[in-house]
Amino acid sequence: MDKGKPVSVFDVAAYILGKQPKKQPITAWKLQKLVYYCQAWSLVWDEQPLFKEKILAWANGPVVKQLYAEHQGLFHVKECAQGNPHNLSKKQKANIDEVLGFYGDKTGQFLSDLTHMEQPWILARTGLQPGEPGETEISLASMLEFYAGVQSSYQAKVNNLFSRD
Repeated sequence: MDKGKPVSVFDVAAYILGKQPKKQPITAWKLQKLVYYCQAWSLVWDEQPLFKEKILAWANGPVVKQLYAEHQGLFHVKECAQGNPHNLSKKQKANIDEVLGFYGDKTGQFLSDLTHMEQPWILARTGLQPGEPGETEISLASMLEFYAGVQSSYQAKVNNLFSRD
């Protein structure tokens, strides 16, 4: 089965935004966390990155700088003009749908808090104080190791957290 080649983060963002109910706008902050989780789980499920852009460990969680630049100054995001969801393979879309099914109904704050409890972001923030700006990349290797290594037990824990929302 074709896993698809890595695409742009803008393609992924455009797909995510296209899946949002029209009356439920998505914050730029939440969009950043969703593309992060799409990348992480693509590494586990497809053994390759979903998109080529780097993810940085900013103070408020994982951020793709190029996507941030496109939506800078916006609270809610409705479209991603640089993205084309048709560039995604069926498998990539199915994986994104799985991520949205699991994380999509959570707030940006919840997702940010969640990333702050996970090793890839924590490791990339080593040596930085809380709230201190940073440009360290969250490595694909750390993402793969963490999410693959704890996939089943971690999902059970997160499901438990989600059920308390």
